[in-house]
Amino acid sequence: MRTCVAKLDVHDAILDAAEHLLSLYGYNKTTVDDIAQEAGIGKGTIYLHFRGKEEIAVSWIDRLNQRVRARLEEIAESGDPPAERIRGMLIARVMLRFEYASNHDKSLDELLAAVRPLLLLNRQRWHEAEAEILARVLVEGNERGVFALDDALCMARTLVLGTNSLLPYNLSVRQLGEREEIEKSVSRMAELLLNGLLAR
Repeated sequence: MRTCVAKLDVHDAILDAAEHLLSLYGYNKTTVDDIAQEAGIGKGTIYLHFRGKEEIAVSWIDRLNQRVRARLEEIAESGDPPAERIRGMLIARVMLRFEYASNHDKSLDELLAAVRPLLLLNRQRWHEAEAEILARVLVEGNERGVFALDDALCMARTLVLGTNSLLPYNLSVRQLGEREEIEKSVSRMAELLLNGLLAR
């Protein structure tokens, strides 16, 4: 399916094309030529934006992480009580990725294995950005007497680390299970983590 890129940002058009093809054919069977054709651009244009297929794939994952952070920001600014916001943010950071992964269940394991070195380089940056958003809510909760903690950013990093075990790149899509099952697991984990933060 060729798309008209006159009105679209070429970078996003490339990522949209890659997302579509990766979900249909998987990482190994998708080529840069295929992505260019799907995006309605020349292959050379892709190389103006990306070094190759691996970088396209990681940029596509980065775009998902940007969407996760945008949702976390929404929750952080919602005005709900701090504990509810932290709970919602922990659940959202897992469930948004789960929903995305479940739409690409045939190709995700293959993709993650292929781009693992580059993924690991970026993953710390993504998680640190999420921890910074969580830390702002923790500071607010601490100031209100809801939480009892010394170092909000350190605790936020711990919350991220604690819920990372349920993320798609730590488990295969088959290991993740059904949506209801993963949502129950992350909710229980969020409750457990929050209980350790609450002021007594």
